[in-house]
Amino acid sequence: MTSASSENKNDPGKVKSQAETPWYAAYPEARTAAASISRAGLLEWFRQGKQPGRDFLLVDLRRTDHDGGTIRGSLNLPAQSLYPTFPTLYSLLANAKVSQVVWYCGSSRGRGTRAASWFADYIEEQNDSTLKSLVLEGGIKGWATAGKEYTQLMDEYEASVWGK
Repeated sequence: MTSASSENKNDPGKVKSQAETPWYAAYPEARTAAASISRAGLLEWFRQGKQPGRDFLLVDLRRTDHDGGTIRGSLNLPAQSLYPTFPTLYSLLANAKVSQVVWYCGSSRGRGTRAASWFADYIEEQNDSTLKSLVLEGGIKGWATAGKEYTQLMDEYEASVWGK
């Protein structure tokens, strides 16, 4: 009689079906669907003279896929280690009177949406109606491929990364 683990080693289909649990499974499902901001809306904030770190916080959630540059003024907080930092992050933002946090990852369909929604939940738990958690539509890929008016607002921009 063979054990299930030895059978799985010999059957690639079974190994794939028992894939490692994703990092975000360790945290609760978000209760809130965070609002979004379009890249044109964020660009407009820059044009109005709003500054990341002062008027809003811009968070790049990428960890190992952090190539090609980042939107100017972004803070890199990898999504995989973010959830436990919410109390500290919230305290810093509340004390600084920052009113919006914009989260993004590669496409903002996974990490960006999760982080924005989790933080929206946290804000709601604090009964705070002054701080908003937003996800950047299209993520960094949408920003970096939208034209020069966007890429000129990137630090360490590498066109070759986005031309793929």
